[in-house]
Amino acid sequence: MSLKSFAAKIFAKTVRKKIQAWSSKPVEVQEKIFNELISKAKDTSFGKDHHFDHIKTHADFVEKVPIRDYEDLRAYVDKMVAGEEDILWPGKPLYYAKTSGTTSGAKYIPITKESMPTHIEAARNAILCYIAETGKAKFVDGKMIFLQGSPELTEKNGVKLGRLSGIVAHYVPGYLQKNRMPSWETNCIDDWETKVDAIVEETRDLNMTVISGIPSWVQMYFEKLEHKTGKKIGDIFKNFELFIYGGVNYEPYRSKFENLIGRKVDSIELYPASEGFFAFQDSQKKKGMLLQLNSGIFYEFIKAESFFDENPKRLTIAEVELGVNYVMIISTTAGLWAYNVGDTIQFTSLKPYRVMVSGRIKHYISAFGEHVIAKEVEEAMQVASEKTGARINEFTVAPQVNPVAGELPYHEWFIEFEKAPENLTNFRNILDQSLQQQNSYYFDLIEGNILQPVKITKVPKEGFQAYMKSIGKLGGQNKLPRLSNDRKIADALEAIIKK
Repeated sequence: MSLKSFAAKIFAKTVRKKIQAWSSKPVEVQEKIFNELISKAKDTSFGKDHHFDHIKTHADFVEKVPIRDYEDLRAYVDKMVAGEEDILWPGKPLYYAKTSGTTSGAKYIPITKESMPTHIEAARNAILCYIAETGKAKFVDGKMIFLQGSPELTEKNGVKLGRLSGIVAHYVPGYLQKNRMPSWETNCIDDWETKVDAIVEETRDLNMTVISGIPSWVQMYFEKLEHKTGKKIGDIFKNFELFIYGGVNYEPYRSKFENLIGRKVDSIELYPASEGFFAFQDSQKKKGMLLQLNSGIFYEFIKAESFFDENPKRLTIAEVELGVNYVMIISTTAGLWAYNVGDTIQFTSLKPYRVMVSGRIKHYISAFGEHVIAKEVEEAMQVASEKTGARINEFTVAPQVNPVAGELPYHEWFIEFEKAPENLTNFRNILDQSLQQQNSYYFDLIEGNILQPVKITKVPKEGFQAYMKSIGKLGGQNKLPRLSNDRKIADALEAIIKK
Protein backbone atom coordinates (compact mmCIF):
# COMPACT_ATOMS: atom_id res chain seq x y z
CA MET A 1 0.00 0.00 0.00
CA SER A 2 1.37 3.41 -0.98
CA LEU A 3 1.65 6.27 1.51
CA LYS A 4 -0.98 8.20 -0.44
CA SER A 5 -3.56 5.40 -0.32
CA PHE A 6 -2.85 4.79 3.38
CA ALA A 7 -3.36 8.48 4.15
CA ALA A 8 -6.56 8.48 2.07
CA LYS A 9 -8.01 5.69 4.23
CA ILE A 10 -7.24 7.57 7.46
CA PHE A 11 -8.67 10.82 6.09
CA ALA A 12 -11.76 9.01 4.77
CA LYS A 13 -12.67 7.64 8.19
CA THR A 14 -12.33 11.09 9.78
CA VAL A 15 -14.50 12.77 7.16
CA ARG A 16 -17.14 10.06 7.31
CA LYS A 17 -17.50 10.52 11.08
CA LYS A 18 -18.11 14.26 10.53
CA ILE A 19 -20.74 13.51 7.89
CA GLN A 20 -22.49 11.06 10.21
CA ALA A 21 -22.50 13.70 12.95
CA TRP A 22 -24.50 16.28 10.97
CA SER A 23 -26.64 13.79 9.04
CA SER A 24 -27.87 12.30 12.35
CA LYS A 25 -29.49 15.63 13.37
CA PRO A 26 -30.95 16.97 10.10
CA VAL A 27 -33.69 19.24 11.46
CA GLU A 28 -31.34 21.08 13.83
CA VAL A 29 -28.73 21.47 11.09
CA GLN A 30 -31.27 22.92 8.64
CA GLU A 31 -32.65 25.32 11.26
CA LYS A 32 -29.12 26.58 11.92
CA ILE A 33 -28.46 27.05 8.18
CA PHE A 34 -31.77 28.91 7.80
CA ASN A 35 -31.01 31.35 10.64
CA GLU A 36 -27.46 31.99 9.40
CA LEU A 37 -28.66 32.70 5.85
CA ILE A 38 -31.29 35.21 7.00
CA SER A 39 -28.88 36.91 9.44
CA LYS A 40 -26.04 37.31 6.94
CA ALA A 41 -28.23 38.62 4.10
CA LYS A 42 -30.55 40.96 6.04
CA ASP A 43 -28.66 44.08 4.92
CA THR A 44 -28.51 43.17 1.22
CA SER A 45 -30.88 44.72 -1.31
CA PHE A 46 -32.87 41.50 -1.45
CA GLY A 47 -32.91 41.19 2.35
CA LYS A 48 -34.23 44.73 2.76
CA ASP A 49 -36.81 44.33 -0.02
CA HIS A 50 -38.14 41.18 1.67
CA HIS A 51 -37.90 42.36 5.31
CA PHE A 52 -35.39 39.78 6.46
CA ASP A 53 -35.10 41.63 9.77
CA HIS A 54 -38.65 40.44 10.54
CA ILE A 55 -38.14 36.80 9.51
CA LYS A 56 -37.87 34.54 12.55
CA THR A 57 -39.50 31.33 11.33
CA HIS A 58 -40.01 29.32 8.16
CA ALA A 59 -43.63 30.53 8.12
CA ASP A 60 -42.35 34.14 8.06
CA PHE A 61 -40.03 33.24 5.19
CA VAL A 62 -42.87 31.66 3.18
CA GLU A 63 -44.98 34.77 3.73
CA LYS A 64 -42.29 37.27 2.67
CA VAL A 65 -40.24 35.39 0.04
CA PRO A 66 -42.12 33.88 -2.91
CA ILE A 67 -40.75 31.04 -5.02
CA ARG A 68 -38.67 32.27 -7.94
CA ASP A 69 -36.94 30.90 -10.97
CA TYR A 70 -34.08 32.63 -12.78
CA GLU A 71 -36.33 35.00 -14.73
CA ASP A 72 -37.99 36.15 -11.51
CA LEU A 73 -34.57 36.81 -9.97
CA ARG A 74 -33.06 38.38 -13.09
CA ALA A 75 -33.51 42.02 -12.00
CA TYR A 76 -31.28 41.39 -8.98
CA VAL A 77 -28.74 39.33 -10.93
CA ASP A 78 -28.48 41.99 -13.62
CA LYS A 79 -27.49 44.54 -10.96
CA MET A 80 -24.80 42.19 -9.68
CA VAL A 81 -23.47 41.51 -13.15
CA ALA A 82 -23.35 45.27 -13.72
CA GLY A 83 -20.94 45.49 -10.77
CA GLU A 84 -23.17 46.45 -7.83
CA GLU A 85 -22.43 44.97 -4.38
CA ASP A 86 -24.61 43.64 -1.56
CA ILE A 87 -27.47 42.68 -3.86
CA LEU A 88 -28.36 39.02 -3.14
CA TRP A 89 -25.46 38.29 -0.78
CA PRO A 90 -22.95 40.54 1.00
CA GLY A 91 -20.22 41.88 -1.30
CA LYS A 92 -19.58 40.58 -4.81
CA PRO A 93 -19.59 36.97 -5.98
CA LEU A 94 -16.31 35.19 -6.64
CA TYR A 95 -17.64 33.82 -9.94
CA TYR A 96 -20.63 33.55 -12.20
CA ALA A 97 -21.36 30.08 -13.50
CA LYS A 98 -22.61 30.79 -17.00
CA THR A 99 -25.27 28.42 -18.27
CA SER A 100 -27.39 28.43 -21.39
CA GLY A 101 -31.06 28.68 -20.52
CA THR A 102 -33.73 27.42 -22.90
CA THR A 103 -35.93 30.50 -22.48
CA SER A 104 -33.72 33.00 -20.64
CA GLY A 105 -30.70 33.07 -22.91
CA ALA A 106 -27.46 33.08 -20.92
CA LYS A 107 -27.87 32.69 -17.17
CA TYR A 108 -25.32 33.99 -14.65
CA ILE A 109 -25.52 31.95 -11.45
CA PRO A 110 -23.53 33.57 -8.61
CA ILE A 111 -20.91 31.59 -6.69
CA THR A 112 -19.57 33.24 -3.53
CA LYS A 113 -16.59 32.68 -1.25
CA GLU A 114 -19.01 30.93 1.15
CA SER A 115 -20.61 28.66 -1.46
CA MET A 116 -17.53 27.74 -3.54
CA PRO A 117 -15.96 25.37 -0.95
CA THR A 118 -19.14 23.28 -0.75
CA HIS A 119 -18.84 22.34 -4.45
CA ILE A 120 -15.31 21.04 -3.87
CA GLU A 121 -15.87 19.35 -0.52
CA ALA A 122 -18.93 17.40 -1.64
CA ALA A 123 -17.15 15.85 -4.63
CA ARG A 124 -14.16 15.02 -2.42
CA ASN A 125 -16.36 13.57 0.31
CA ALA A 126 -18.15 11.29 -2.15
CA ILE A 127 -14.83 9.59 -2.94
CA LEU A 128 -13.82 9.51 0.73
CA CYS A 129 -17.11 7.85 1.74
CA TYR A 130 -16.47 5.23 -0.93
CA ILE A 131 -12.98 4.57 0.47
CA ALA A 132 -14.27 4.44 4.05
CA GLU A 133 -17.03 1.94 3.19
CA THR A 134 -15.17 -0.34 0.77
CA GLY A 135 -11.59 -0.05 2.02
CA LYS A 136 -10.50 0.44 -1.61
CA ALA A 137 -7.93 3.21 -2.00
CA LYS A 138 -5.37 1.88 -4.47
CA PHE A 139 -6.99 3.93 -7.26
CA VAL A 140 -5.63 7.17 -5.76
CA ASP A 141 -2.19 6.20 -7.11
CA GLY A 142 -3.40 6.05 -10.71
CA LYS A 143 -4.52 8.66 -13.24
CA MET A 144 -7.97 10.24 -12.99
CA ILE A 145 -9.87 11.83 -15.82
CA PHE A 146 -12.68 14.37 -15.50
CA LEU A 147 -14.52 15.03 -18.75
CA GLN A 148 -15.69 18.61 -18.37
CA GLY A 149 -15.99 22.03 -19.94
CA SER A 150 -13.11 24.39 -20.63
CA PRO A 151 -11.42 25.88 -17.52
CA GLU A 152 -10.76 29.14 -19.36
CA LEU A 153 -12.56 32.01 -17.64
CA THR A 154 -13.52 35.49 -18.79
CA GLU A 155 -14.29 38.49 -16.60
CA LYS A 156 -17.30 40.75 -16.20
CA ASN A 157 -17.02 43.87 -14.03
CA GLY A 158 -14.36 42.35 -11.82
CA VAL A 159 -15.99 38.91 -11.46
CA LYS A 160 -14.72 35.86 -13.34
CA LEU A 161 -17.20 33.74 -15.22
CA GLY A 162 -17.27 30.39 -16.99
CA ARG A 163 -18.85 26.95 -16.93
CA LEU A 164 -19.16 25.44 -13.46
CA SER A 165 -16.97 22.46 -14.37
CA GLY A 166 -14.35 24.88 -15.68
CA ILE A 167 -14.45 26.93 -12.47
CA VAL A 168 -14.12 23.79 -10.34
CA ALA A 169 -11.07 22.75 -12.40
CA HIS A 170 -9.18 25.61 -10.72
CA TYR A 171 -9.74 24.01 -7.32
CA VAL A 172 -8.31 20.53 -7.88
CA PRO A 173 -6.23 19.87 -4.74
CA GLY A 174 -2.46 19.82 -5.11
CA TYR A 175 -2.14 16.13 -4.22
CA LEU A 176 -4.30 15.25 -7.27
CA GLN A 177 -2.70 17.60 -9.80
CA LYS A 178 -0.13 15.04 -10.99
CA ASN A 179 -2.83 12.37 -11.29
CA ARG A 180 -5.37 14.50 -13.09
CA MET A 181 -6.11 14.21 -16.81
CA PRO A 182 -6.49 15.60 -19.42
CA SER A 183 -3.77 18.25 -19.68
CA TRP A 184 -4.72 21.88 -19.20
CA GLU A 185 -4.17 22.59 -22.90
CA THR A 186 -6.46 19.77 -23.99
CA ASN A 187 -9.10 20.74 -21.45
CA CYS A 188 -9.20 24.21 -23.02
CA ILE A 189 -10.20 22.90 -26.48
CA ASP A 190 -13.70 24.22 -27.24
CA ASP A 191 -14.84 21.82 -29.96
CA TRP A 192 -16.03 18.72 -28.12
CA GLU A 193 -15.21 16.12 -30.79
CA THR A 194 -11.69 17.54 -31.25
CA LYS A 195 -11.28 17.60 -27.48
CA VAL A 196 -12.31 13.95 -27.04
CA ASP A 197 -9.93 12.89 -29.83
CA ALA A 198 -7.11 14.69 -28.02
CA ILE A 199 -8.07 13.10 -24.70
CA VAL A 200 -7.97 9.66 -26.31
CA GLU A 201 -4.40 10.27 -27.53
CA GLU A 202 -3.30 11.61 -24.13
CA THR A 203 -4.77 8.82 -22.03
CA ARG A 204 -4.71 5.60 -24.06
CA ASP A 205 -1.33 4.48 -22.69
CA LEU A 206 -1.78 5.68 -19.10
CA ASN A 207 -2.80 3.90 -15.89
CA MET A 208 -6.33 5.30 -15.70
CA THR A 209 -8.07 4.26 -12.47
CA VAL A 210 -10.92 6.79 -12.12
CA ILE A 211 -13.06 8.18 -14.95
CA SER A 212 -15.70 10.83 -14.36
CA GLY A 213 -18.28 12.67 -16.44
CA ILE A 214 -21.83 12.65 -17.79
CA PRO A 215 -22.48 9.08 -19.05
CA SER A 216 -23.40 10.01 -22.62
CA TRP A 217 -20.13 11.91 -23.14
CA VAL A 218 -17.98 9.32 -21.36
CA GLN A 219 -19.58 6.80 -23.71
CA MET A 220 -18.28 8.80 -26.68
CA TYR A 221 -14.78 8.75 -25.14
CA PHE A 222 -14.98 4.98 -24.61
CA GLU A 223 -16.20 4.34 -28.15
CA LYS A 224 -13.37 6.38 -29.63
CA LEU A 225 -10.85 4.51 -27.47
CA GLU A 226 -12.26 1.15 -28.56
CA HIS A 227 -12.23 2.20 -32.23
CA LYS A 228 -8.64 3.44 -31.94
CA THR A 229 -7.24 0.39 -30.14
CA GLY A 230 -9.61 -2.45 -30.97
CA LYS A 231 -9.70 -3.32 -27.26
CA LYS A 232 -12.24 -3.20 -24.45
CA ILE A 233 -11.79 -0.30 -22.04
CA GLY A 234 -11.02 -2.72 -19.21
CA ASP A 235 -8.14 -4.16 -21.25
CA ILE A 236 -6.78 -0.71 -22.11
CA PHE A 237 -7.05 0.46 -18.51
CA LYS A 238 -6.46 -2.69 -16.47
CA ASN A 239 -6.69 -0.85 -13.13
CA PHE A 240 -9.82 1.18 -13.99
CA GLU A 241 -12.14 0.54 -11.05
CA LEU A 242 -14.29 3.61 -10.37
CA PHE A 243 -16.72 5.56 -12.56
CA ILE A 244 -18.05 8.83 -11.13
CA TYR A 245 -21.03 10.43 -12.84
CA GLY A 246 -23.78 12.99 -12.44
CA GLY A 247 -26.41 14.84 -14.39
CA VAL A 248 -28.39 11.86 -15.64
CA ASN A 249 -29.47 8.41 -14.50
CA TYR A 250 -26.74 5.87 -15.21
CA GLU A 251 -29.00 2.80 -15.31
CA PRO A 252 -30.09 3.12 -18.97
CA TYR A 253 -26.39 3.22 -19.91
CA ARG A 254 -25.12 0.54 -17.51
CA SER A 255 -25.33 -2.52 -19.81
CA LYS A 256 -23.72 -0.57 -22.68
CA PHE A 257 -20.91 0.61 -20.38
CA GLU A 258 -20.25 -2.85 -19.01
CA ASN A 259 -20.03 -4.15 -22.57
CA LEU A 260 -17.59 -1.39 -23.56
CA ILE A 261 -15.50 -1.93 -20.43
CA GLY A 262 -15.71 -5.70 -20.57
CA ARG A 263 -16.41 -6.03 -16.85
CA LYS A 264 -18.24 -4.33 -14.01
CA VAL A 265 -16.74 -1.37 -12.18
CA ASP A 266 -17.98 0.45 -9.08
CA SER A 267 -19.75 3.76 -9.59
CA ILE A 268 -20.51 6.87 -7.53
CA GLU A 269 -23.42 9.16 -8.39
CA LEU A 270 -23.18 12.92 -7.79
CA TYR A 271 -25.86 15.62 -7.87
CA PRO A 272 -24.03 18.85 -8.70
CA ALA A 273 -25.48 21.97 -10.31
CA SER A 274 -24.39 25.55 -10.86
CA GLU A 275 -26.75 26.53 -8.04
CA GLY A 276 -25.15 24.15 -5.53
CA PHE A 277 -23.85 20.65 -4.88
CA PHE A 278 -26.96 18.99 -3.50
CA ALA A 279 -26.18 15.33 -2.90
CA PHE A 280 -23.79 12.46 -3.48
CA GLN A 281 -23.89 8.69 -3.19
CA ASP A 282 -22.43 7.94 0.23
CA SER A 283 -22.92 4.16 0.16
CA GLN A 284 -22.56 1.34 -2.35
CA LYS A 285 -25.16 -0.62 -0.36
CA LYS A 286 -27.95 1.94 -0.03
CA LYS A 287 -30.20 3.44 -2.68
CA GLY A 288 -30.04 7.19 -3.30
CA MET A 289 -27.67 10.06 -2.57
CA LEU A 290 -27.05 11.76 0.77
CA LEU A 291 -28.69 15.19 0.76
CA GLN A 292 -26.16 17.86 1.72
CA LEU A 293 -27.98 19.50 4.63
CA ASN A 294 -24.83 21.10 6.07
CA SER A 295 -23.56 22.90 2.97
CA GLY A 296 -25.03 26.39 3.28
CA ILE A 297 -28.28 25.38 1.55
CA PHE A 298 -31.75 25.57 3.11
CA TYR A 299 -34.16 23.22 1.37
CA GLU A 300 -37.88 23.40 0.82
CA PHE A 301 -40.01 20.83 -0.99
CA ILE A 302 -43.31 21.09 -2.84
CA LYS A 303 -45.28 18.09 -3.99
CA ALA A 304 -44.97 18.03 -7.77
CA GLU A 305 -48.66 17.30 -8.23
CA SER A 306 -49.56 20.61 -6.53
CA PHE A 307 -46.62 22.73 -7.71
CA PHE A 308 -48.67 24.73 -10.22
CA ASP A 309 -51.43 25.47 -7.70
CA GLU A 310 -51.83 29.09 -6.63
CA ASN A 311 -50.31 28.62 -3.15
CA PRO A 312 -48.65 25.20 -2.92
CA LYS A 313 -47.51 24.11 0.54
CA ARG A 314 -43.77 24.52 1.09
CA LEU A 315 -42.40 21.74 3.29
CA THR A 316 -39.18 21.62 5.32
CA ILE A 317 -36.97 18.56 5.67
CA ALA A 318 -38.93 17.52 8.79
CA GLU A 319 -42.15 17.15 6.79
CA VAL A 320 -41.17 15.08 3.74
CA GLU A 321 -42.20 11.48 3.03
CA LEU A 322 -40.67 8.55 1.19
CA GLY A 323 -41.47 7.99 -2.47
CA VAL A 324 -43.29 11.28 -3.11
CA ASN A 325 -42.32 13.36 -6.14
CA TYR A 326 -41.16 16.79 -4.88
CA VAL A 327 -39.97 19.95 -6.59
CA MET A 328 -36.83 21.07 -4.75
CA ILE A 329 -36.57 24.73 -3.69
CA ILE A 330 -33.30 26.17 -2.35
CA SER A 331 -31.95 29.21 -0.51
CA THR A 332 -28.16 29.42 -0.43
CA THR A 333 -24.99 31.20 0.62
CA ALA A 334 -24.69 32.23 -3.05
CA GLY A 335 -27.77 34.45 -2.64
CA LEU A 336 -30.44 32.32 -4.28
CA TRP A 337 -33.69 32.71 -2.35
CA ALA A 338 -36.63 30.28 -2.52
CA TYR A 339 -35.16 29.34 -5.89
CA ASN A 340 -36.74 26.68 -8.08
CA VAL A 341 -33.88 24.59 -9.47
CA GLY A 342 -36.36 22.85 -11.77
CA ASP A 343 -35.56 19.32 -10.58
CA THR A 344 -37.96 16.84 -9.05
CA ILE A 345 -36.65 14.43 -6.44
CA GLN A 346 -37.88 11.53 -4.33
CA PHE A 347 -36.62 10.49 -0.91
CA THR A 348 -35.29 6.94 -0.73
CA SER A 349 -34.40 7.19 2.98
CA LEU A 350 -35.26 9.49 5.89
CA LYS A 351 -32.53 8.26 8.27
CA PRO A 352 -30.33 9.69 6.87
CA TYR A 353 -32.02 11.76 4.17
CA ARG A 354 -31.16 10.28 0.78
CA VAL A 355 -32.69 11.34 -2.53
CA MET A 356 -32.88 10.30 -6.15
CA VAL A 357 -33.51 12.70 -9.03
CA SER A 358 -36.83 11.76 -10.63
CA GLY A 359 -36.85 14.33 -13.45
CA ARG A 360 -37.47 17.97 -14.30
CA ILE A 361 -40.70 19.77 -13.44
CA LYS A 362 -40.78 21.01 -17.07
CA HIS A 363 -39.74 17.66 -18.58
CA TYR A 364 -42.69 15.32 -18.54
CA ILE A 365 -45.41 14.00 -20.81
CA SER A 366 -48.95 14.91 -19.87
CA ALA A 367 -50.51 15.52 -23.25
CA PHE A 368 -53.45 13.36 -22.13
CA GLY A 369 -53.29 13.86 -18.33
CA GLU A 370 -50.84 11.00 -17.66
CA HIS A 371 -47.96 13.07 -16.22
CA VAL A 372 -45.25 10.54 -17.04
CA ILE A 373 -41.89 11.54 -15.52
CA ALA A 374 -38.26 10.75 -16.36
CA LYS A 375 -37.85 8.19 -13.55
CA GLU A 376 -40.70 6.13 -15.02
CA VAL A 377 -39.40 5.99 -18.60
CA GLU A 378 -35.87 5.28 -17.38
CA GLU A 379 -37.08 2.40 -15.24
CA ALA A 380 -39.16 1.04 -18.10
CA MET A 381 -36.11 1.18 -20.38
CA GLN A 382 -33.99 -0.57 -17.77
CA VAL A 383 -36.55 -3.39 -17.37
CA ALA A 384 -36.95 -3.87 -21.14
CA SER A 385 -33.19 -3.87 -21.72
CA GLU A 386 -32.52 -6.39 -18.96
CA LYS A 387 -35.27 -8.76 -20.12
CA THR A 388 -34.28 -8.71 -23.79
CA GLY A 389 -30.50 -8.21 -23.67
CA ALA A 390 -30.76 -4.95 -25.61
CA ARG A 391 -28.18 -2.18 -25.11
CA ILE A 392 -29.08 1.46 -25.48
CA ASN A 393 -26.92 4.38 -26.57
CA GLU A 394 -29.54 7.08 -25.99
CA PHE A 395 -33.29 7.67 -26.04
CA THR A 396 -36.02 10.25 -25.61
CA VAL A 397 -39.82 10.12 -25.57
CA ALA A 398 -42.47 12.44 -27.04
CA PRO A 399 -46.27 12.33 -27.42
CA GLN A 400 -47.92 11.87 -30.80
CA VAL A 401 -51.25 13.66 -30.46
CA ASN A 402 -52.00 13.76 -34.21
CA PRO A 403 -51.51 10.21 -35.50
CA VAL A 404 -52.50 9.05 -38.97
CA ALA A 405 -56.23 8.75 -39.59
CA GLY A 406 -57.85 5.86 -37.75
CA GLU A 407 -55.10 5.49 -35.13
CA LEU A 408 -55.17 6.35 -31.45
CA PRO A 409 -52.55 8.78 -30.08
CA TYR A 410 -49.43 7.28 -28.45
CA HIS A 411 -46.04 7.89 -26.86
CA GLU A 412 -43.21 7.66 -29.38
CA TRP A 413 -39.85 6.40 -28.12
CA PHE A 414 -36.85 7.49 -30.19
CA ILE A 415 -34.12 4.96 -29.42
CA GLU A 416 -30.55 4.61 -30.63
CA PHE A 417 -29.68 0.95 -30.03
CA GLU A 418 -26.11 -0.22 -29.59
CA LYS A 419 -27.55 -3.73 -29.64
CA ALA A 420 -31.16 -4.03 -30.78
CA PRO A 421 -33.42 -6.68 -29.22
CA GLU A 422 -34.10 -9.80 -31.31
CA ASN A 423 -37.84 -9.15 -31.04
CA LEU A 424 -38.66 -5.43 -31.16
CA THR A 425 -42.38 -6.08 -30.55
CA ASN A 426 -41.60 -7.92 -27.32
CA PHE A 427 -39.26 -5.09 -26.27
CA ARG A 428 -42.01 -2.55 -26.97
CA ASN A 429 -44.58 -4.55 -24.99
CA ILE A 430 -42.27 -4.75 -21.96
CA LEU A 431 -41.70 -0.98 -22.12
CA ASP A 432 -45.41 -0.31 -22.21
CA GLN A 433 -46.31 -2.78 -19.47
CA SER A 434 -43.64 -1.34 -17.17
CA LEU A 435 -44.97 2.17 -17.75
CA GLN A 436 -48.53 1.02 -17.00
CA GLN A 437 -47.39 -0.63 -13.77
CA GLN A 438 -45.64 2.54 -12.59
CA ASN A 439 -48.21 5.13 -13.67
CA SER A 440 -51.89 4.52 -12.95
CA TYR A 441 -53.00 7.44 -15.15
CA TYR A 442 -51.19 5.97 -18.13
CA PHE A 443 -52.70 2.55 -17.33
CA ASP A 444 -56.21 4.04 -17.33
CA LEU A 445 -55.62 5.78 -20.68
CA ILE A 446 -54.47 2.51 -22.27
CA GLU A 447 -57.34 0.53 -20.70
CA GLY A 448 -59.85 3.16 -21.78
CA ASN A 449 -58.60 3.13 -25.40
CA ILE A 450 -57.60 6.78 -25.19
CA LEU A 451 -54.00 5.87 -26.01
CA GLN A 452 -52.48 2.95 -27.89
CA PRO A 453 -49.30 1.28 -26.59
CA VAL A 454 -45.96 2.95 -27.24
CA LYS A 455 -44.31 2.99 -30.65
CA ILE A 456 -40.56 2.83 -31.25
CA THR A 457 -38.63 4.81 -33.83
CA LYS A 458 -35.05 3.71 -34.34
CA VAL A 459 -32.44 6.48 -34.46
CA PRO A 460 -29.30 5.76 -36.53
CA LYS A 461 -25.88 5.54 -34.88
CA GLU A 462 -24.68 8.93 -33.61
CA GLY A 463 -28.09 10.41 -34.44
CA PHE A 464 -28.47 11.94 -31.00
CA GLN A 465 -24.97 13.38 -31.19
CA ALA A 466 -25.95 14.97 -34.50
CA TYR A 467 -29.03 16.48 -32.84
CA MET A 468 -27.06 17.88 -29.88
CA LYS A 469 -24.47 19.29 -32.27
CA SER A 470 -27.20 20.94 -34.34
CA ILE A 471 -28.40 22.91 -31.29
CA GLY A 472 -24.86 23.75 -30.13
CA LYS A 473 -24.93 21.48 -27.07
CA LEU A 474 -22.52 18.68 -27.93
CA GLY A 475 -20.46 17.58 -24.92
CA GLY A 476 -19.55 19.28 -21.67
CA GLN A 477 -22.35 19.32 -19.10
CA ASN A 478 -25.16 19.33 -21.67
CA LYS A 479 -27.85 16.67 -21.32
CA LEU A 480 -30.60 15.40 -23.59
CA PRO A 481 -34.09 15.62 -22.03
CA ARG A 482 -35.49 12.15 -21.48
CA LEU A 483 -38.98 13.28 -22.41
CA SER A 484 -40.89 16.28 -23.70
CA ASN A 485 -44.51 17.37 -23.73
CA ASP A 486 -44.21 18.51 -27.35
CA ARG A 487 -42.53 17.27 -30.52
CA LYS A 488 -39.75 19.83 -30.93
CA ILE A 489 -36.98 17.26 -30.32
CA ALA A 490 -38.97 14.53 -32.08
CA ASP A 491 -39.33 16.61 -35.24
CA ALA A 492 -35.60 17.37 -35.30
CA LEU A 493 -34.78 13.69 -34.87
CA GLU A 494 -37.17 12.72 -37.67
CA ALA A 495 -35.34 15.14 -39.96
CA ILE A 496 -32.02 13.48 -39.03
CA ILE A 497 -33.48 10.00 -39.58
CA LYS A 498 -34.71 10.92 -43.06
CA LYS A 499 -31.28 12.16 -44.21
